[in-house]
Amino acid sequence: MPDRPGAPARAWQRMLSGRRLDLLDPSPLDVEISDIAHGLARVARWNGQTRGDHAFSVAQHSLLVETIFTLQNPAATPQARLTALLHDGAEYVIGDMISPFKAAVGGGYKAVEERLQNAIHMRFSLPLRADRLKATIKKADLVAAYFEATELAGFSVEEAKKFFGQPRGIEARALDLEPRPAGAVQRAFLERFGGLVGEMERARDGVTADRMPRSAPLPRRC
Repeated sequence: MPDRPGAPARAWQRMLSGRRLDLLDPSPLDVEISDIAHGLARVARWNGQTRGDHAFSVAQHSLLVETIFTLQNPAATPQARLTALLHDGAEYVIGDMISPFKAAVGGGYKAVEERLQNAIHMRFSLPLRADRLKATIKKADLVAAYFEATELAGFSVEEAKKFFGQPRGIEARALDLEPRPAGAVQRAFLERFGGLVGEMERARDGVTADRMPRSAPLPRRC
C-alpha cells in the first residue's frame, strides 16, 4: 500500500514476526531468523528463470553454498559455516538482484545491502570484518552459481565457465539441485541454522569448561 501523499517516506518493513525493520538503519534487535528463513525461501534465484515446478530459492541456494563451503573446508568452525549459510541473508529484505542489474544500480544498493548484512552478523555473533572468510565463502558461492546455471538456468558449460569458473573436486550429483517447495526449504533452512547454532554453543561451552579449574562448578545455563 503506497504512503499517503505528503506523508514522510516510509523506510521500514513490517515482518511476520511482528518486528518493524528499518531498512536504512537496521537494528540487530529487529532481525529474526524466522523472518530470514521465510523471506529467503520465497525469493527466487535467477529471477525465477529456472527449470522445475518450484523456484530455486535463495534459501535453497544458501543451503547449497554452506554444503559446498563445508566440502571445501572440512575443518571450518560452526561459526564460519553459519556465516556461509547467512551469506545472502540481506536478501530476505531486498530480494535477489541479478549481477548485471546490481552493476547498473551502483553503490546505493550495495550500501543498503551491507548495512542489513552487518545487522544480521551482529544479531548472530558473526564476524563483521573477515575478508579471508568472505573470500572463501565467495569461492563456494561461485561453485553453487556454476551448477545452478548449468543444471537449472539454461547456461551452457562454456558460458558458466566464463562467468563463474570451472569447479574442481565437486560434481553436481553430490549436491541438492532439485527446486523444492518454499515451506520445505524454509524448514530445512531453520533446521540447519539451529544445528549450527547448537554446534557453536557446544564449542563455546567446551572451551569455557577446558579453561576453568577442575574444582570450579560449571555455570548453570538459563
